[in-house]
Amino acid sequence: MQIGNYIKILFFSLFLTFNAHAQHGEVKSEEKTSEKQEILDEIKEVKAHHLADSHDFTFVSTKEGTHIGFPLPVILWDNGLKIFSSSKFEHGEAVAEVAGNHYKIIHHKIYKTDAQGQVAEEHGHPSKAAAVLDFSITRNVVFILLVGLLMLWMFTSLAKSYAKNNGMPLGIGRFLEPVIIYVRDEIAIANIGEKHYKKYMPYLLTVFFFIWILNLLGLTPLGANVTGNIAITAGLALVTYLITTFTAKKDYWKHIFWMPGVPVPMKIALIPIELLGTIIKPFSLMIRLYANMFAGHVVLMSIVGLIFIYKSWVGGPLSFGLAFFLSILELLVAALQAYVFTMLSALYFASASEEHGDH
Repeated sequence: MQIGNYIKILFFSLFLTFNAHAQHGEVKSEEKTSEKQEILDEIKEVKAHHLADSHDFTFVSTKEGTHIGFPLPVILWDNGLKIFSSSKFEHGEAVAEVAGNHYKIIHHKIYKTDAQGQVAEEHGHPSKAAAVLDFSITRNVVFILLVGLLMLWMFTSLAKSYAKNNGMPLGIGRFLEPVIIYVRDEIAIANIGEKHYKKYMPYLLTVFFFIWILNLLGLTPLGANVTGNIAITAGLALVTYLITTFTAKKDYWKHIFWMPGVPVPMKIALIPIELLGTIIKPFSLMIRLYANMFAGHVVLMSIVGLIFIYKSWVGGPLSFGLAFFLSILELLVAALQAYVFTMLSALYFASASEEHGDH
């Protein structure tokens, strides 16, 4: 009987030990899952912050809620002009009171609220009555102004170097001149022709360097995803559309409203199709640039996030290597997207300026 009792006690002890280890393993597994979920949430927050526009310029943010950066001016029209600093929002965590009105940032947009920050809703979303006209100097606007000033300095320096050195570029002009010649010869003249290309060259050069530099700055740690913002690409596409429309010759409109060389019933049927084509062209410009740059930033930041998820000697280096390779690839994409946008704009200008005698 004593041996049987000892065996029972032994099995019972083993059962308790196994059960304790199992429970301890479950606790550890739950802790790891919770930690991984926190990392995933933090990565999503960083991606959302980088991809979206912002009313302040933040360099570093810590888990404790400390933000290192500087505020930007907020300019609203709400029954009059309201100008104040974005520091009143405390990085989106507070309600700003201005002249008796209250405003809050909700999903990166400013809405009019009550004193407690509650906004009027319609179908689960802020109502139109809560919306205000926002003309603020956001992070994207800062980068646009920065690139504009940089381009002004670059081309002014190039012009001065030509004047001082008998038509020979100096300094940064030695880099700019081959690129300008390439845009002129391989994009403008090759597509528009020598007869009409000169009047489009200022815009083609501007949009090429503007998109290229913004794409490059977007790859830096402090950069903003300007060309990955559909409002920016829509504005660029709209400018191309307006230039095409207002510089078009009569043959361009003749091919749209009364296609030569086809039967009359077919001419009538082609009118809505051709008109739709004039709208689809700038729409494709907008979507192509936006989708490529937005997707590139999402993929790159997701792979960088894998370094913090897989904390191992295998996963970390592999994720870092892949992120480094994609960063190099994004440098090529930055120039390629500027080239594609400029090339397609030149093609649209060519169709607008082409005359019947040019065939």
